Amino acid sequence: MTARLLALAALGVVSASCAAAQRTLVSTPSELSAAIASAQPGDVIALANGTWTDVTVVFRADGTEADSIRLEAETPGGVVLDGSSSLRIAGEYLVVDGLRFEGGTLSQGHLVQFRDGARVANHSRLTNSTIVGVGAINSNVNTKWVSLYGTHNRVDHNYIAGKTNLGTTLVVWLESGASHQPTYHRIDRNHFGPRPPLGQNGGETIRIGTSSVSMQDAFVTVEENLFEQCDGEIEIISVKSGKNTLRRNTFLRSRGTLTLRHGNGSRVEGNVFLGQRVDDTGGVRIIGEDHVVVNNYFELLAGTGLRAAISIMNGVPNSPLNRYFQVRNVTVAHNTVVRARDALAVGAGADAERTLPPENVRFHNNVLLSQGETIVDLDAEPINMTWDGTLYWGGSLGMDEPPGATRVNPLIQPEAGETLWRPLPESPILDAAVAIPGLDLATDVDGQSRDATPDIGADERSPDAVRFRPLTPSDVGPSWPGATTAEPDVGRSSGIRLGAPFPNPSDGAASVPLAATASGDVEVVVVDALGRQVATLLQGAIPAGSRTVRVDTLGWPAGVYTVVARRGRDVARTPFTVLTSR
Repeated sequence: MTARLLALAALGVVSASCAAAQRTLVSTPSELSAAIASAQPGDVIALANGTWTDVTVVFRADGTEADSIRLEAETPGGVVLDGSSSLRIAGEYLVVDGLRFEGGTLSQGHLVQFRDGARVANHSRLTNSTIVGVGAINSNVNTKWVSLYGTHNRVDHNYIAGKTNLGTTLVVWLESGASHQPTYHRIDRNHFGPRPPLGQNGGETIRIGTSSVSMQDAFVTVEENLFEQCDGEIEIISVKSGKNTLRRNTFLRSRGTLTLRHGNGSRVEGNVFLGQRVDDTGGVRIIGEDHVVVNNYFELLAGTGLRAAISIMNGVPNSPLNRYFQVRNVTVAHNTVVRARDALAVGAGADAERTLPPENVRFHNNVLLSQGETIVDLDAEPINMTWDGTLYWGGSLGMDEPPGATRVNPLIQPEAGETLWRPLPESPILDAAVAIPGLDLATDVDGQSRDATPDIGADERSPDAVRFRPLTPSDVGPSWPGATTAEPDVGRSSGIRLGAPFPNPSDGAASVPLAATASGDVEVVVVDALGRQVATLLQGAIPAGSRTVRVDTLGWPAGVYTVVARRGRDVARTPFTVLTSR
């Protein structure tokens, strides 16, 4: 190798063409450490299938933009890390793929962190993996499951569920002072599964920044994730920095809100909130300045006030960083609210401390279809809030009707086979939107183009193909079978049907509804994430009708399991999560 190539090799920038990349299968922690120490750009280090207990994996290496270094399971989903196992990623262009963190106990700190000591990770990735039911000594021990440091990192296609103790599930950390720089991280295509209520602050699913650095811009993108029953606290996503993008996520039966808690200039676009009448399900809560909230769809949300479909808060005069800044210069436009208990809260949280009402809010081209007595929960009179092109229906407005708001039936309903409510051909929504100067809004919630005379609300009636739909478990999470929970699968015919297990996650036992249209033999079994049968729940003849099958999970390793019911050619499946129950 020439002197120039030797110098480049020392800097870690020689491509894999200079030396053949290799795949190394390791079976012990010492073999793993040795393989990482000698890894070159393009190399793959594979952990042998099986259970790795009490292993601290320090993935410290440097790939290149053209040739990353990969740390992966021998078979995706075939490696379980339990006990006190943890992962640290530090370096450039590193990829971790196909691991399972299940069960075990994290006594403090971070389970997966994108740093090792002072060395952070950049341009690195955690993908196609699961983190399920990793416990703590007790519920008041503050741990983080994924901590993002550095810049340009990605967390994608993972299933993360069952955190029960104090601490945010996934945190983006920003540096403070002169060393600060935007992070440009991307968090996408993950399935964030059930997180039970914590009963105190500190139960967020995602937090971007902290109060102390909240006036810094992070430029983080959170897109196309499914948040299912993320009930840890009121802030499902807590944005504590500026210039972030949160788009095309689906929130399903999650008892909280996407909260713009601190920082300015974030954009919330194209998200779908499906409450299914579950108590305390909310939408978007707005605090701070210069945010844009557009093209979002809210349906059957039961939250009120701070958990309204759209909640615009009051602020604190001369607010310190950790309190509530006044809402100013915010645009809320082209959103659709369907049958929410509180469609809109204005001045939410007003009290003796929070005395500054929202100022200069543009509330344009929204559809508010309420199921409550009033459309607007008015806690404080806003300053210069302009309404234009907004239609409301279903109850009294709850305030004096401002210019630009019209009480009229929007004539929207779900189409056959569709989830979202859409305008009928005779709807007053069509071609009725008011122009909003300076607002970039080329498409609707479906990703369809808006025409020269756009429609009111999140949906544009269009002949174009729908590009984005509400996310389901099959759209997100790992690619390997059994990695994520899903809606029940009714099978090849309607002969047998499984309902959703309850509770889910389970920490000892669960009940699974089973229905049969006719009498006959049925086999009901449970398989693990690798498809191995771990239990037989029922085998033999049953009469037609409905019943409940009990799954006793006490002593099972934490993870994702699937109940499978078979009758001849009919097969039905319903996955569920087991927390640590040893």
